[in-house]
Amino acid sequence: MKVMILGSGVVGVTSAYYLDRQGHEVTVVDRQPSPAMETSYGNAGQVSFGFSSPWAAPGIPQKAMKWLFQEHAPLKIQPKLDSTMARFMLQMFGNCSAERYAVNKERMVRVAEHSRACIDALRADTGIRYEDRQRGLLQLFRSEAQVEAVGKDMAVLERCGVRHRLLDAKAIAEVEPALARVPGKFVGGLHLPDDQTGDCYLFTNRLAEHCRERLGVDFRFNVAIQRLKRVAGRIESVVTSDGELTADAYVVCLGSYSPFLVKDMGIKLPIYPVKGYSLTVPVTDDGGAPQSTVMDETFKVAISRFDDRIRVGGTAELAAYSLELLEQRRATISMVVRDVFPEGGDVANAEFWTGLRPMTPDSTPIIGATRIDNLWLNTGHGTLGWTMSCGSAQLLADLVDGRQPAIDPSGLDVSRYAA
Repeated sequence: MKVMILGSGVVGVTSAYYLDRQGHEVTVVDRQPSPAMETSYGNAGQVSFGFSSPWAAPGIPQKAMKWLFQEHAPLKIQPKLDSTMARFMLQMFGNCSAERYAVNKERMVRVAEHSRACIDALRADTGIRYEDRQRGLLQLFRSEAQVEAVGKDMAVLERCGVRHRLLDAKAIAEVEPALARVPGKFVGGLHLPDDQTGDCYLFTNRLAEHCRERLGVDFRFNVAIQRLKRVAGRIESVVTSDGELTADAYVVCLGSYSPFLVKDMGIKLPIYPVKGYSLTVPVTDDGGAPQSTVMDETFKVAISRFDDRIRVGGTAELAAYSLELLEQRRATISMVVRDVFPEGGDVANAEFWTGLRPMTPDSTPIIGATRIDNLWLNTGHGTLGWTMSCGSAQLLADLVDGRQPAIDPSGLDVSRYAA
């Protein structure tokens, strides 16, 4: 079967890999000149299976009000006359109950844990490297209240069989030795030893190269996707700047832009762009830099180690589709990395980047079929696109083929928003 993937970010390229491996003739179409040029370019660098948690959580509405007035808050809102933003926020707040959080957390961990097995197998199969490390993730707590609150997450991790360990202040420096240089800042941490790190841009490009050279996937770059053309209840073609392109099945992997393409098909995707920022910092002192990924729970900033660089990602900003680089956001993530690893890198000479993360109100991706029988979705992964990419793509490939998937797909497709 001929399958067309719309989008060449990490989700699109992994979808191409798994669909091709299952015998399909795959084409990937993207407006960019090469893979991973948008949200996948400068993400936080964490492949955080065990840390997969909904943004919509108990207490978030109250915290959001406080964050409006804090200089270094993890969530910022640029007020606009935007009904889509208002609707998204209302839906997100509706998912902040303990009951909804538990349901959404389980769905996210289900996909993420499947993704762990998939990326390990992919790395063994392809041999690609991407400045990757398999040394775990450490969530850092600055208060005892944060330590107490993590108990509910640990219960979910226990049920899902995810290895984890709650550490005191002394033990966190045994996991990340550079933290011994900042005594007294953290009261403890949650260590997830099976999480990973690496450069998502390198991963996506090297996997795309493998797909093109070893598997024969056709990549069509610099091609703007304009609209879908439907005839008799099926997608007949994709109208592009390069003419009409045809296939037997179509998979939408366009991140924050997915809703625009499927809207005319009568499909409403509750995906809203949540703007994120990152710094890429040259390492100046290996002993003062992280060895894997740490997540500062207070500021929701992730700090990940590449070979000779530190990637610092954080801040969630609701600002529609703006890609403006705001210096006050740089100040926040710069402050955090200097506070946690003051001797690790040259923050003054860091590369500053922003991208749009495709967030759903429940933080869970949208994977699976639509009401149109040859149109599929693999989108809405929010801040965890790379973490969930391989598992999402393998699941999608099984669903397209009508195979029994390795995990339960219930609650993951767009039908959960039908009500």
